[in-house]
Amino acid sequence: MKKPKLWTKNFISISFSNLFLFLSFYILLVTLPSYALDELHSSSSMAGLMTTIFLLSAIISRPLAGQWLERAGNKKVLLAALIIFAAASLLYFFPSSMVGFLVIRLLHGIGFGMATTVVGTIVADIIPASRRGEGMGYFVMSTNLAMVIGPFIGLLAIHQWGAKTLFIISVIVSICALITGLSVKQDKTETTVQPKAHSSFSFSNLFETSAVPISIVGGFMAIVYSALLSFVSIYASEIHLESIASMFFVVYAILLLASRPFTGKWLDLYGPNVISFPCIALFAIGMFILSQSNGAVTFLLSAGLIGLGWGTLFPTFQTIAIQDAEPRKRGVATATFLSIYDTGIALGSFVVGIIAAKVDYGTLYFFCSFYILIGLVLFYFLHTKKSASAKGAAQHQAKAQEI
Repeated sequence: MKKPKLWTKNFISISFSNLFLFLSFYILLVTLPSYALDELHSSSSMAGLMTTIFLLSAIISRPLAGQWLERAGNKKVLLAALIIFAAASLLYFFPSSMVGFLVIRLLHGIGFGMATTVVGTIVADIIPASRRGEGMGYFVMSTNLAMVIGPFIGLLAIHQWGAKTLFIISVIVSICALITGLSVKQDKTETTVQPKAHSSFSFSNLFETSAVPISIVGGFMAIVYSALLSFVSIYASEIHLESIASMFFVVYAILLLASRPFTGKWLDLYGPNVISFPCIALFAIGMFILSQSNGAVTFLLSAGLIGLGWGTLFPTFQTIAIQDAEPRKRGVATATFLSIYDTGIALGSFVVGIIAAKVDYGTLYFFCSFYILIGLVLFYFLHTKKSASAKGAAQHQAKAQEI
């Protein structure tokens, strides 16, 4: 039997739009705090708000975007989101105070939250159901590539050519996200809009309850991932490996890319449990090796294992969130997953920062490896056991109907 086509024009276009969205995100993520300190002469706490305000506005806008998707449809919300995102990028040239920058970060975060929600929903509609695990894995690779390329471009731009060039690059990338996003054509098989005569901003409208359990697992694990994003380069300097610190996420991405053709297919063939349990273990082992690293080999080995582990878990969890929802609720399910995930990142950046002030980074990553194993237990109770119970109930009901 011939497999349904995955690499369609729509799939490629929406994946590139996602790549450009996250490129802009990472380009500014690693540079704006230092810009605030050096150019705006702000305090460290105020510089940290550059990221916090952005993430909070993205988290708040996502559930609303998920509901708007049901009412207005994918294309209209995508257009609005990408225009807001690109327009916010243009505004970075103008403010000369922290207050002005924080207002722009608020607007930019709204556009980012809306755009990533609708992009995630569109790709879930485009991918054939029988290849959803494989397709989501390839789609999330665009985020992983942005995570590697974005910081490199951002740091190179601000150090070599200055902030003005940095903002020009951000604008160009945002416009590319808009162009590639608008090239996606609405397909007859995609989610259709189902207008409601009476709607309210209730929890059930803003959040997809079926996606909450796996989203909690994702948010729980994201706390550890935030410790990597925030402190792995500082940890590398602490153990005298600053010369290869930039290679950590490169190796992470290489191992992730190499495994992607297999892990996505295995998810479709054998289900999420066969993928998730080994990957959680790999994530924990990688963090443990990182905590004990005293040379380049173990440092980069940990990067590869974490890439295989967490890099596979993220698209797997997102796929579960989408598959458990009704087709018309995929937008809300995507918003629910990403909102809870980003909450884990934001909370982790704050909490892990407090812990890192009291213990060395090696100790921090050592405890993180055991924290991940708690996530394994959480995954079992919130997904595996629950799915087994639901499957058993369905089989029991089917037998009762036969009788």
